Amino acid sequence: MSPHDGLRFGQFIGDDGGVHSTVASSVIAAVPEARAAAERYGRELRFDFLDDRAVHGMLFHRWEDNRRARGMGCLASIPLSVLLLGAWPFWDLVASQKAQSFQIAFICGDTGLVVGLLLGLYLWRRPSLRNPSLRNVRIRARRYREIVGIARRRGAAIPATYPYYGMYASSRKFFPDAPELPVPESDLQR
Repeated sequence: MSPHDGLRFGQFIGDDGGVHSTVASSVIAAVPEARAAAERYGRELRFDFLDDRAVHGMLFHRWEDNRRARGMGCLASIPLSVLLLGAWPFWDLVASQKAQSFQIAFICGDTGLVVGLLLGLYLWRRPSLRNPSLRNVRIRARRYREIVGIARRRGAAIPATYPYYGMYASSRKFFPDAPELPVPESDLQR
């Protein structure tokens, strides 16, 4: 069950895990510079940033993508912290008393495990990083954040941290031929 189930239209979940209300597109459209940016980015990304339903669906998919990545990161953090934080007491209590060949083997082994774990995490996340539909969601979310920033700087009544999520590193290229993700029906029909 998605955390979005049960949310009313106009609400979304931010990176902080809290439920937040979206800012109406009329607030953004009231600022000429933000409206111009929304129209320009909308043509570039084939998305209507001034459509509340479209923005709601985009924020839903952005949260779902982020939730999956967060789960992977949490799972990988346990062995990674053991390998990184556990290396120092092991070195201090055991390896420092052993022969130099053991110390070199320990350093190489621990480094190899850490690098292998990071490589494994990247390979695990790689399919979603390369998915053109998800990358389109990320670049749209990035541009939406820029549009909202323009509106906020020009005097619109928008909270300082809205839309309550961070930036995406893999949001640089738009894929016009990528299929659109389905609109979350249960959320939008409320």
